[in-house]
Amino acid sequence: MDPLIAAAARALAAGDPLRALNRVALRDDPPALALRGIAMAQLGDLVRAKALVRSAARAFGPRDIVARARCVVAEAEIAFASRELAWPAKALDAARATLEHHGDRVNAAHARYLEIRRLLLIGRVGDAERALAGLDPARLPPALSATHELVVAGIALRRLRIRTARAALVRARRAAREARIPALSVEVESVSRVLDTPAARLIARSGERLVLPEEIEAVLASKALVVDASRHAVRDTRTTVSLGRRPVLFALARALAEAWPEDASREALVARAFRAKRADESQRARLRVEIGRLRATLRTVASVTATKRGFALEPRRSREVIVLARPADEPHAAVLALLADGESWSSSALALALGSSQRTVQRALEALAGARKVQWFGRGRARRWTMPPVPAFTTALLLPSTVPGGLEWTR
Repeated sequence: MDPLIAAAARALAAGDPLRALNRVALRDDPPALALRGIAMAQLGDLVRAKALVRSAARAFGPRDIVARARCVVAEAEIAFASRELAWPAKALDAARATLEHHGDRVNAAHARYLEIRRLLLIGRVGDAERALAGLDPARLPPALSATHELVVAGIALRRLRIRTARAALVRARRAAREARIPALSVEVESVSRVLDTPAARLIARSGERLVLPEEIEAVLASKALVVDASRHAVRDTRTTVSLGRRPVLFALARALAEAWPEDASREALVARAFRAKRADESQRARLRVEIGRLRATLRTVASVTATKRGFALEPRRSREVIVLARPADEPHAAVLALLADGESWSSSALALALGSSQRTVQRALEALAGARKVQWFGRGRARRWTMPPVPAFTTALLLPSTVPGGLEWTR
């Protein structure tokens, strides 16, 4: 192999894109184009990176099957980083099969992890879990072992298996240190911070407080009747009733749960479920209909009884009623939660991840932009949405005067 190409590849594997560019920045042969593309991706210029990798794929000859397959994997990784989630999964799967057939198991495993991470990002946790079951991290290099453990932690976090997630992150931190890739260590620490951040508000008879993921896991495993505002479900120890497609019924269930053990007035229920300023006769009639539907839907876990003032919730098998709400009740919280990862998203990718229509997501983004909670750049299909940076002053003022251990630009 060309010594400069080999040196650039080693630098990229170690997470040092500047050193890699120093070797191949002025070359236009296919391997150099591919390495330049990967280096630009590591530096954050995803548009330029995508163009370079595509140029490399076109420049490789018909006999360079493995090289072209690696370019497909690199392009898929760039698409994942830029949150272009609708890229063709079949092309990545074909590239993975080619790499496996020719003995490149490391890049083949990398391709499979990309697909698993995409499945996890768009909410297909079960599919991600099944795909992960066929991979053995013991035979992988440290960097991919860390990726494996990050995926394990991500699945466990979404399943609210917090102890499993913490154990996976310990293994990921160890593998990242062994790989000696700073960006990978930063990613592991970023995921670790999620476990120490309040993830919900617990509303109960005793009051309201923020809770960590471990406490959420404990609440869901308890004998209480839980109204889960994140998943739009009502559950006890035996049964889970999903109200994700019935927002009016869920609003009523939550209002009754927050009022428990007291009843909720008809005026409060009308305002909560129908967003009406006053409860006239038509609204009261509609409330009676929806309460009847709620009573039938929740019959296995709770009953809803009429009182002089309104209605009351009575759990069948539980002695406590708890509401788990989002840390902050604000419109379009799900969109903000996705944008909080710091990446730039297209509206189509957000719609895919949320399982919603693109027009609904666009309206939410426009409302958030009007409130200055998100910002956009680009035009047309190239428009991307991000959350604005937290500091309200020049970030250069945060930089130290000297940077210890900075990157060395070799000559």
